[in-house]
Amino acid sequence: MADASHTPAPEGATGVLVLADGTIVWGRGFGAEGEAVGEVCFNTAMTGYQEVMTDPSYAKQIVTFTFPHIGNVGANHEDLEADNPFALGCIVREDVTKPSNFRAIQGFDFWMRSNGRIGISGVDTRALTRRIRMQGAPNAVIAHRADGQFDLAALTEQARAWPGLEGMDLAEEVSTAQMYRWAGRRWRLGEGYVADEEWDAGVKGEPHIVAIDYGSKRNIFRNLRDAGARVTVLPATASFDEVMAHKPDGFFLSNGPGDPAATGRYAVPVIQQLLATKKPLFGICLGHQLLALAIGGRTAKMHQGHRGANHPVKRLADGRVEITSMNHGFAVERESLPANARETHVSLFDGSNCGLELTDQIAFSVQYHPEASPGPQDSQYLFEKFVAAVK
Repeated sequence: MADASHTPAPEGATGVLVLADGTIVWGRGFGAEGEAVGEVCFNTAMTGYQEVMTDPSYAKQIVTFTFPHIGNVGANHEDLEADNPFALGCIVREDVTKPSNFRAIQGFDFWMRSNGRIGISGVDTRALTRRIRMQGAPNAVIAHRADGQFDLAALTEQARAWPGLEGMDLAEEVSTAQMYRWAGRRWRLGEGYVADEEWDAGVKGEPHIVAIDYGSKRNIFRNLRDAGARVTVLPATASFDEVMAHKPDGFFLSNGPGDPAATGRYAVPVIQQLLATKKPLFGICLGHQLLALAIGGRTAKMHQGHRGANHPVKRLADGRVEITSMNHGFAVERESLPANARETHVSLFDGSNCGLELTDQIAFSVQYHPEASPGPQDSQYLFEKFVAAVK
């Protein structure tokens, strides 16, 4: 890392990360050429980089992977959580190598370039991660040019001018534009994604869940299908009447990016009306935060956030520890929760709130990602718990 006053690029440097305070991080660019401004975070997962890059919750963020070997298993068309990547780019330690995996159909470098995403390799990601841990997630510009020529002063000013995620509503930007009915179940080795019957045919006794998409991941809906529910997905801005027009048996609030308080300006009134119906409700990540806001709680920006596939969470009901997948930069303030809300899970990293449930109706949520994409499967029981409650 260097100060912006030291402008010459090291020999062979074709990528650069410019922090808002003027810090310069040089590396070797890969993927698309260009520049993008956002918040720099770090992810501790050892696998699942395609799932991470296509998670809508990473909108306006640049991901630093702490695991050094990213890209070595290539890319395929199955490990996607959305049609396109939402993370602006990624920073890795080792150069991306040719893929070595039977599922790969293309290299990660080619996949990044094809999707217009910027990567930088050759970075001391441990030093960058320590900086984020100590000083918080910084705003920055990631840039890649094959000729290695960068206007560092302009990039620094661009990073300084970016307002940051606090107060920013991104759910509407990443949400589906129109209603659709989900079809498809979880992936199985040797089979791929299991084919689903026609949605309208359904199965007698299958409950109907209406999911509000604030930036959803596909594997969430696959888990709901595997648990025995039919799923209709609506845009983030769907009204109460639009939700109820589908005659749901229960409601799902999805994950998503940005500041929950900003998204809550239009989401919270709808969620409050959904709660008034007393039908079962389940929320994940941003959906967890929005549920907390709807019952009178508060959320706050975290110093560094939680992102990875190895986060220990304690279930307070029985003391069981679940290893979970996380991706969030805001958290629910437990002291703000009302009397009819019970805390159900806490992070064993920092003690922050990771789950809640209402005591007077079936409504619960978790801060982490139980769909395991990427990540462990310790918490997939939550989908079965929800669908059973709806039934």
